[in-house]
Amino acid sequence: MNIDGLLVDDDPLYLRTLQRSLARRGIHTDTATDRTQALALAQSHLPAFVLLDLKLGNDSGLELIQPLRALRPDMRILLVTGYASIATAVEAIKLGADDYLPKPASLPVILRALGLGLGEDSSTEAETSVELPETMTPISRLEWEHIQQALLETNGNISAAARLLGMHRRSLQRKLAKRPSPELPPGRG
Repeated sequence: MNIDGLLVDDDPLYLRTLQRSLARRGIHTDTATDRTQALALAQSHLPAFVLLDLKLGNDSGLELIQPLRALRPDMRILLVTGYASIATAVEAIKLGADDYLPKPASLPVILRALGLGLGEDSSTEAETSVELPETMTPISRLEWEHIQQALLETNGNISAAARLLGMHRRSLQRKLAKRPSPELPPGRG
């Protein structure tokens, strides 16, 4: 494979690890830890794909999707995040991302999302490395994602989001103060 990509994340260790894993498969990547560096590298190299973290220090990876898409319309843009929610997934796709994955995502899952595949001889490895959840998503997490979607649709207006959700504004504020954990241990929640 002779493919160039760009990895954008504010965690240098994660970047180095992923870059080495991709290099072993013949995929060259540049890395960036912030918005400015990412745009500069993308403009100079026009990568075939970008793996983009949602949180880049004080910046949002969502803000990079449209400028990257404008540079190269056929660029594959994959947003990854440890803060996955339905609201951010919908927003990412609306802005032009090709896919959205929660962290941690295995290399085979990332490669499939980027449309790179693993080749015929590694298909078994890809299937066995995908981990299925032990339990379903807790209701508190689903409720949190639903609230985030309402906030997104009302541009962050808590009163309007509360009306949209059919609840009192103070009730919504209390729920927002109690952010659920991304993963609860089995039997909890």
